[in-house]
Amino acid sequence: MSPTTRVHLLDGTFELFRCFHGAPRAEHGGREVGAARGLLATLVSLLRDPEVTHVAVAFDSVVAPPGKGTGPDALIGAQAPLAAEITRALGLVMWPTGRYQADEMLATAAARFAALPEVQQVVICANDNDFDQCVVGERVVVLDRIRKVLTDETAVRARWGVAPAQVPELFALVGDRSDGLPGVPGWGVRSAAALLAAYGTVAEIPLDEREWNVTVRGAARLAALLRDRHDEALLCADISRLRTDLPLRTTLADLEWHGARRERMEALCGVLGDDAAMARITRWAGA
Repeated sequence: MSPTTRVHLLDGTFELFRCFHGAPRAEHGGREVGAARGLLATLVSLLRDPEVTHVAVAFDSVVAPPGKGTGPDALIGAQAPLAAEITRALGLVMWPTGRYQADEMLATAAARFAALPEVQQVVICANDNDFDQCVVGERVVVLDRIRKVLTDETAVRARWGVAPAQVPELFALVGDRSDGLPGVPGWGVRSAAALLAAYGTVAEIPLDEREWNVTVRGAARLAALLRDRHDEALLCADISRLRTDLPLRTTLADLEWHGARRERMEALCGVLGDDAAMARITRWAGA
């Protein structure tokens, strides 16, 4: 029997941030609710797809700064509890973070559920390049819901020139601004990919360019820069590698979406001052 289940894993913190910057500001009951309304709308839109049957949403801790505040951080943080309630009211599995980060929970889930014979595909819905390391063939893919771009292993290799598992090694050499990784000065994607294709990891790249078995432009300069930043590069490779061994107790059956919870949704829509989502929900729990 061929696998039929498709699992969708969402970076809820990213979804809330993108809704804050993409949805109109709105105030109801003396509080800003625009991002929360946007999050509800985008999650309902996802759930209207008949192929979306098993879903989980992971959130990093987003804490509102003290005081009311009017800056983005304060306005987003203040809506984090609403984001959590939206997820629960829709009947979705939610993974709040504590000791671990949301991206590590998603990476762990992707690895675990992709290993199940009944799972056809795991779709990580996120825009963070770090998730490219989780890609496995067409079995684990990354979906950019904004641009509607699906990244499989062929796409990862075309973009970065390395296998998905080598993406952390690549970022250790070329840097990654989104995660604050500095990289090694002077190293670009092409030269880094060529060396990683030959040696696999940063740790295995010889520090003497005369030992390199590939031709790279400016080899002597690159080797000197790597020698100078070698320990830092090794540390960055480790930092950018997502854990896939977290103690996640959720089962595949837990992820199956049985519908939104009507009473919680009605109460939530009252808080948001907008009940437009009610008419767009295709399934109700217990119905």
